Amino acid sequence: MPEPGSKKYDTQRARARKEAERSGVSDQDADAAANEELQQDPKFRSSGPRTERGRGPKGERPGNQ
Repeated sequence: MPEPGSKKYDTQRARARKEAERSGVSDQDADAAANEELQQDPKFRSSGPRTERGRGPKGERPGNQ
């Protein structure tokens, strides 16, 4: 699943942006509209850290108090 910042996400955002521009949305608003549209789609949401290390320092993790 593509996540924000990945190449697949960026290509999908560029396609959505072009489509928004073609439908009459201004250039500046097209980028924001494309980004918002993709972030609402569940398959493009971040899945969170993949490893224990990615969750942060052990003492600062939720549930370790």
